[in-house]
Amino acid sequence: MKDDYDFSNAEQGKFYIPIEQIELPIYLDKDLVLCLEKKCQESHESLQIMVHKLLRRAIENDSITTP
Repeated sequence: MKDDYDFSNAEQGKFYIPIEQIELPIYLDKDLVLCLEKKCQESHESLQIMVHKLLRRAIENDSITTP
């Protein structure tokens, strides 16, 4: 390591990403993925769209409580 570093041209916050913009990965069990992929092929939707729809429907029907 150097004794001194020159930060005179540094840009504060250059790599900062607000927490609201961070997309977290969600991992599904293999059996769920296989089942959903089959349904995606039948409906011609992407896995992401299908999972979003299922979660939204569950939340709207109060099957899942939100914090």
